[in-house]
Amino acid sequence: MKKFTLSVLCAATFFISQAQFYKSFQPSPAFSDSLTRIVFDFRNDYKLIQGKELVPQQSMEVFQSKIGLPGAAHCAIYRFHSKIDTTASWQAIMYDGGSYQEAVKAYKNTYRLVQKSRIKWIDKSIASFIGEMEKPDENVSFATSLLQLNVTDPRYRNFYANIELTSSYNGWEVHLNLSSKKDDKAEY
Repeated sequence: MKKFTLSVLCAATFFISQAQFYKSFQPSPAFSDSLTRIVFDFRNDYKLIQGKELVPQQSMEVFQSKIGLPGAAHCAIYRFHSKIDTTASWQAIMYDGGSYQEAVKAYKNTYRLVQKSRIKWIDKSIASFIGEMEKPDENVSFATSLLQLNVTDPRYRNFYANIELTSSYNGWEVHLNLSSKKDDKAEY
């Protein structure tokens, strides 16, 4: 009887630990919910989540985003004013620091969070981002991974999550950009 009880206890512990291990690789509900709200407002050119105006940059206005992602240091909306591009882009700074190793962790984690997030679409289906992660190389000062939203809505045909690892004045930054990218070769 003791062996049976011990076996059941060991099996239960194993399954609980496996569930916790699996759960640790999933984005939090707060992350997925925030990402969903940002993605949905792309249809409105991010106007519903646009906050106060920040210091403008060359040929674009910058606004604080009312919706941020857990773990982001700063979230902003950029409105471009060129004859070619009048769209808006949403950006989160997911890491800003001097450690290359920490920047790579943030880059990979941001990719994983975006890729594993599930977005409840308008028609009640589940949408997600698909794409391949570009592996960072310490000898190169940047890496970029593009993930495309796999929905049939034509407004999102060229909508991407672009995750960037770049060198900066202070060391390294990781950005998550959500925007439309003109690319006729893009596929779901």
